[in-house]
Amino acid sequence: MWWQDEARIGQQTELTRRWARIGTRPSAPKDQRRASAWIFGAICPAVGKGAGIVMPRCNSAAMNRHLQEIAVHVAPGAQALLILDQAGCKRQRIGEHFKG
Repeated sequence: MWWQDEARIGQQTELTRRWARIGTRPSAPKDQRRASAWIFGAICPAVGKGAGIVMPRCNSAAMNRHLQEIAVHVAPGAQALLILDQAGCKRQRIGEHFKG
């Protein structure tokens, strides 16, 4: 039995604040960039195995790649049960990745 989840990590800027005299508008430059990545991970505590990848997006293609990575760690001829949550990138057929 494998347990899987994903998480987004990255930079998300907030409003910049600055003390100023009433009636003035000082400049308040800030970093406007946004960058992120997705970490996909799965573990099988019973056999002490894990599989993970880092992807630029969370979509069906990323989930398919993660399923391929998990399949590499499942013993030949064995079956795997993968526990998922309801995230949109996981709404697809996954059985094809675990054929023995």
